[in-house]
Amino acid sequence: MTKPNTNILYLGILLLAVLIAAYANHFNNGFHFDDSHAVVDNIHIRDLKNIPQFFTDPKMFSSDPLHWGLRPIVTTTLAIDYWLGGGLTPFYFQLSTFSWFVLLGIMLYFMYRNLLVKSINHNWIDYIALGATAWYILNTANAETVNYIISRSDVISTTCIVASFLIYIAYPQKRKFGLYILPAIIGVFTKETVLVLIILLFFYIILFENELSVGDLFKSKNFKNITTAIWLILPLIVLVVFAQYYTLSKIKSISGITNPFLGYVLTQAWVWLHYFISFFLPLNLSADTDLGVISNIFDERIILGLIFVVALIVTIFKTSSKKETKPIAFGLIWFAASLLPTSLAPFAEVTNDHRMFFPFIGLSFSVVTYIGLRIIKIEKKITSNQSFRTALGICIFLILGLNAYGIHQRDKVWNNDESLWYDVTIKSPLNGRGLMNYGLTQMGKGNYTVAEQYFEKAEQYLPYYNTLFINMGILAGASNRPVDADADFKKAISLSPNTYDSYAFYARYLKSFNRDAEAIPMAQKALQINPYSVIALQVLMGAYNDLSQWDSLKQVAQQTLAILPNDTGAKNYLKAATQRQSLTTNTIISKPLSAADYLNMSVAYYNQQNYQKCIEACKMAISLKSDDADAYSNMGAAYNQLKQWKQGIAACEMALKINPNHKLATGNLEWAKKELNTK
Repeated sequence: MTKPNTNILYLGILLLAVLIAAYANHFNNGFHFDDSHAVVDNIHIRDLKNIPQFFTDPKMFSSDPLHWGLRPIVTTTLAIDYWLGGGLTPFYFQLSTFSWFVLLGIMLYFMYRNLLVKSINHNWIDYIALGATAWYILNTANAETVNYIISRSDVISTTCIVASFLIYIAYPQKRKFGLYILPAIIGVFTKETVLVLIILLFFYIILFENELSVGDLFKSKNFKNITTAIWLILPLIVLVVFAQYYTLSKIKSISGITNPFLGYVLTQAWVWLHYFISFFLPLNLSADTDLGVISNIFDERIILGLIFVVALIVTIFKTSSKKETKPIAFGLIWFAASLLPTSLAPFAEVTNDHRMFFPFIGLSFSVVTYIGLRIIKIEKKITSNQSFRTALGICIFLILGLNAYGIHQRDKVWNNDESLWYDVTIKSPLNGRGLMNYGLTQMGKGNYTVAEQYFEKAEQYLPYYNTLFINMGILAGASNRPVDADADFKKAISLSPNTYDSYAFYARYLKSFNRDAEAIPMAQKALQINPYSVIALQVLMGAYNDLSQWDSLKQVAQQTLAILPNDTGAKNYLKAATQRQSLTTNTIISKPLSAADYLNMSVAYYNQQNYQKCIEACKMAISLKSDDADAYSNMGAAYNQLKQWKQGIAACEMALKINPNHKLATGNLEWAKKELNTK
């Protein structure tokens, strides 16, 4: 191994160590936002036998019909992580995403190097390639993607695009075998961004193999070069378009496309400038931004954005005309092309920080190549002057070190829902969803007054958001305000009559207050919309059991077991229906089956506000399974409701001793300590 190669190897190992250190505090970060329907509540990832169906059935992707779609590679990896962790253990999910990210970083170095050697003849090329890789993988903005579990779709699809591109440029003699197409097809089954690869390969052929500039494309004599480039990648075009058509044909519509097209596209000019600045200064990152469509076309942000886009295009044209600056042009093309899918489809979210993940590959390449060329021009000064070398080393250390520090800080923000959504309320104070979600974290801790304040703030920005009124109904029910609860749930239904969640949560509320006759039609309506709603199934089984409607109970219990074969509660209800003997919490306690049964009973008692019975059920569960963190957590919550704060603290501390990342136990512990300290 030559000395330069040895140096690169050592530096690469050092870079990996820094990357791991930067993300060291993220591996136990929990599930957030869309993770709830795609991971936490998605019953299909709980069985590896479902993997073949992931490729044909869009219902397998999410528990929410609004998000049904076909991303089978993502769902498969989630199922594997669930299996490895024996459940919803965040560590395995985070480790999986991080492993893909490391693989991406390794391939990026070789991709950058292959591009550089085609334009620059210098022995510092390896260092420029490694520098571009380092700035990308340590960029603080990418922490928004790496921490967000369901955003592994961005990580995996980007990895597939880079793999396909790398195979194409590194092994030209093997293109005839079509090996470069395989990663692209995998990427198509991960996210709908792989079509960008067609643009990237086209410009690669034009710039590096045909040695033309972007401006040359507009000359008639080069028309043949254009058609030849398209012909060379035609197999990729055909197969990728076919695969993408297959995935999109499985869904009725793409959710979330709600903004006016023209206003949205114009606003994207400002968004592009925002992303560009964030590469250098990732200081105001937010998990859920509050930027909306800018309706005034003369708004200074749109004007600045359009100026930036024009400057970007001009820079691409100019840098593509010289051999040594073609990598800069190509990186900027990558940046622009990868932003096109989210810039042309008018999504409800005008901007999202995890959308920077794919574009930053090109931007990092352009920026570091530009810096590298400037450094090469003063090579003699650097090699002969220790001060220059020291200054350069300090600059590199500051850039990478500050970004690594930023990652570590963002990892802390993403640790739990409370820290994440509090950060959103600070960074994006006009985001009603962020205010609502932070209110949810407070409701979970029993801080009902604070929760209501945030829900009321959220209503100012989201007066027609059914999910907000669902949560307001849950809060009213927990606060023993049944009239308000009914009104909120009914408003949620009226705002979105074709979504299942309003009906399901209203049914659960009605059942918790023994209003079985009213709960049944609500749960049935939820199941008509979403046959996989576990909440609705549980409500129906409980209601039919209480009303001794044995045939109906048997049918719903069997329906539940068809999708959850190991569900103990459904098995018990099926047995009750067969024996035509009502299954009550009292009879369950007298004839226990397992710790899980007692845990389920504790939840039922808690929802009925029978906190002493909840504690007794938890103790029975612990007697059968001494390391049941959920039982200790439920016990702590019940003690808190009884204002027995010391007992609540002791129970929650036991739960956290067993599982240090138990969110509910953490929240209940903070609640108990706060109340105890105020006395």
